[in-house]
Amino acid sequence: MDIAKTDLDQLCVTTIRMISIDAIEKAKSGHPGLPLGAAPMAYVLWMRFMNHNPANPNWQNRDRFVFSSGHGSMLLYSLLYLTGYGLTIEDIKNFRQWGSKTPGHPEYGITTGVESTSGPLGQGFAMGVGMAMAESILAKKFNKPGYPVIDHYTYGIVSDGDLMEGISHEAASIAGRQKLGKLIYLYDDNHISIDGPTELTFTEDVYLRFVSYGWHVVKVSDGNDLDRIEQSLSLAKQEKERPSLIIVRNHIGYGSPKQDSEKSHGEPLGQEALLKTKQYYNWPVDKPFYVPEEALSNFRKTIDCGTQKEKIWLEMFAGYKAKFPDEANILEKQLGAILPSGWNEETKNIRFTPDEPPVATRDTSGKILNVIAKKIENLIGGSADLAGSTKTLIKDSPILECAINSPEYGRNVYFGVREHAMGSITNGMAIHGGIIPYCSTFLVFSDYMRPSLRMASIMGAHSIFVFTHDSIGVGEDGPTHQPIEHLISLRAIPELIVLRPADANEVITCWELAIEIKKPVVIVLTRQKLPILPPDCRQNVKKGAYIISDSPAEPDIILIASGSEVYLAMQTQSKLKEQNICARVVSMPSWELFESQSEEYREMVLPKSVKAKLAIEAGSTLGWRKWVGDEGDIIGIDHFGASAPGEILFEKFGFTVDNICKRSIDLIRKLSPVK
Repeated sequence: MDIAKTDLDQLCVTTIRMISIDAIEKAKSGHPGLPLGAAPMAYVLWMRFMNHNPANPNWQNRDRFVFSSGHGSMLLYSLLYLTGYGLTIEDIKNFRQWGSKTPGHPEYGITTGVESTSGPLGQGFAMGVGMAMAESILAKKFNKPGYPVIDHYTYGIVSDGDLMEGISHEAASIAGRQKLGKLIYLYDDNHISIDGPTELTFTEDVYLRFVSYGWHVVKVSDGNDLDRIEQSLSLAKQEKERPSLIIVRNHIGYGSPKQDSEKSHGEPLGQEALLKTKQYYNWPVDKPFYVPEEALSNFRKTIDCGTQKEKIWLEMFAGYKAKFPDEANILEKQLGAILPSGWNEETKNIRFTPDEPPVATRDTSGKILNVIAKKIENLIGGSADLAGSTKTLIKDSPILECAINSPEYGRNVYFGVREHAMGSITNGMAIHGGIIPYCSTFLVFSDYMRPSLRMASIMGAHSIFVFTHDSIGVGEDGPTHQPIEHLISLRAIPELIVLRPADANEVITCWELAIEIKKPVVIVLTRQKLPILPPDCRQNVKKGAYIISDSPAEPDIILIASGSEVYLAMQTQSKLKEQNICARVVSMPSWELFESQSEEYREMVLPKSVKAKLAIEAGSTLGWRKWVGDEGDIIGIDHFGASAPGEILFEKFGFTVDNICKRSIDLIRKLSPVK
């Protein structure tokens, strides 16, 4: 099809293309190939199908759009500018620059209208699955006959790279199993990747692959055929029980001298190729960032159209509110991320005492989760085929089934052995809104979902990650299942709150924090049983570190520990006392929260005047120097574990009272020879 026609639709498509390549050329950085190739299908989706309101980008019943192919971000920014989301032409000109609203890859919270951060391939694909699941969950909970107050689609654009990434396989499988009929992806099938033709590495039959996952799949042989794209999207919307993939044969860099070449993927066209591209489209070559009035006027009709659609929805919601006031009140609070009144009253009154038998923190976590879940009905989650081990099942709740013919409101999500997709789907549910999602697996398998954890932190998503089996205490399963480097690796992720409670009482506060903190939180729990520690100082957990047992006089040494090692530190304190050595014990469940406290509080807990500081943690020693100082010492593990009962491993690797006493005394003598 000759795209250089003068009708309005073609003019609008060309406008998207030209703005995109001008911005990339000005920035001397970016990816022109995708906007040139995929503009037609994006135009049809945004202008003929998506229910959205640029005048109110946060309208709760809007369709969600996930741009998984985030490297082609100028396509999205062009659409946001043209349809009236608040971006200006100056913002477009400032593409990829310092302080810009148009960063190199779309960033959630930076640019109005961007529904998720994307760029790491496959992440958007999986987050879109989470958004579609959230829509289904809320619809089953709140919709009533004649009042479909939650009724929207999740759309997305995905690339060859997205489909190559393993996370897309995991997420597509879940989406098919969950029968997410309101999930529709357009696949930019342009046959080119960074290294060259996709056939170098990617020869599978994508059509049959997605059919086997339980998807509805349609092929569009010409990516410039607007009518055929529209027909395919209409067919997808008619499909109620299968997610849809529309495979659109596009040409990367369409209309440029670099068409169908990897050279159009990740660098500006260059002035000569830019000129020839504009000539191909009969576009003014001397007017960079030129936007025809008739094109802009057509795009801006989206504002009135979206406002009208939202008005109709608001009228319906007013009727819903009059007829179902209780449900409407709950829905509004959930969508507004407002916690129910008194949600933690019961947890506040739970106390564990030292005379009770030892209990694994994962077991306590499961109990507290269920107490909170009774009060917070939108707390929903599951595990990667480990619910019985991670203790993350919500009792008396059905399994989540998103199929339209399954009306039950299930809260237990069975993710299967798909950790990476699990993490990103959890993020998708969180940023959709209305859901407080959690997911769980063993700490060692957090490696499989690190990109999802990082993405949650970049977006500030309220995702809760529960990781159990937190140390060599796992025992006989051996080094493959014993986390060593994982705690410091999680602590290294900016904006991620990591909590490692020392006993059942600390677990309670960790769960309260996970609910209250509107950002990603990791709770790290034991498999082995731990004693209940005296006294109950659990509210101090919110400070990240606190004195759980102090010395009667100025301490000779400060013992700092987290999790299961805090009990060892307290036992060591008692033994050192027999030798007239004053030791302070500090429980440090969260480095991040402690670091956020005032300098005065940090100095009170870990005074600089006490040079002898000994950290104890059954994991990598990396990072602990920050808290013990250059003169302090660390008992940790900088090697892999072994297969043996957990208590034997703790003994063999030096996590015993005798060894900690010896290291404490050696440190004190080293720093104070007279003592």
